[in-house]
Amino acid sequence: MRRHCTSTGERSAAVIMQRPCGAGATGNAKKPVLLNDTETTTAFISAAEVAVVGFFQEPEKPEVLEFHSLVGKIRDVPFGLSTSPEVLSHYNITINTISIFRRVDENRQDLEITDGKEMDATKFSRFIQINELRMVTEYNPVTAIGLFNSTVQIHLLLFTDKTSKEHTERMHKYQEAAELFRGKILFVLVDSNVKGNDRVMSFFKLKKSQLPALAIFHTPDEEQDVLPLGDVSVEHVQDFCNAFLQRKTKKEDPGLEEDAVKVEL
Repeated sequence: MRRHCTSTGERSAAVIMQRPCGAGATGNAKKPVLLNDTETTTAFISAAEVAVVGFFQEPEKPEVLEFHSLVGKIRDVPFGLSTSPEVLSHYNITINTISIFRRVDENRQDLEITDGKEMDATKFSRFIQINELRMVTEYNPVTAIGLFNSTVQIHLLLFTDKTSKEHTERMHKYQEAAELFRGKILFVLVDSNVKGNDRVMSFFKLKKSQLPALAIFHTPDEEQDVLPLGDVSVEHVQDFCNAFLQRKTKKEDPGLEEDAVKVEL
């Protein structure tokens, strides 16, 4: 769904983000968006599933130039930069910090930078890769760390073949269902063709002949359920998730109302 900007700050951020990388600058190097006030910063963060902002107390510090250099090496993530005292105060920044904001669990992760110490490109890249959880996150050994570090403790995995001609339509429906459970369940894609993912399939006692399939998992107690699918639909995903949430709620406190998402489709 396309997000419509309603305020001046939102319009400004949207216009900047739609420009080609490095517009107005020499060459095609990717540049962070300069965020000079709280309104623009909030709009920038809200406009993407995942956004990274470098908060720096002094614009002339070497760390700022290093941040510019590192930004150019990472694709598919919007980067912002702020040295505004107003913005730093709003986000409770007291030391140079790179923060990643994600919509899927309304979470923020910080990487603090020691003053005068050179930024580690490998550490920076890994920090982004681990924490860039999306509405649907593709599973790999790096994103697995971020998934298990999230405060959302129920994960739904879709095991499917990404080379299948049905993949695009399946993902469209899976993404739509993910929006219904934002903050309750993390949606994960597991490509059955990737070497190593067979171990994840084995954990859920699934075979390739049963795919596509859903597996839901509660990380604290490892309770799980599996559903082979003939067809991936919003209704199938929603019913499967609601049934699991209802069972968990009844086990934890039978007196509580069912914690299920009820949406008319």
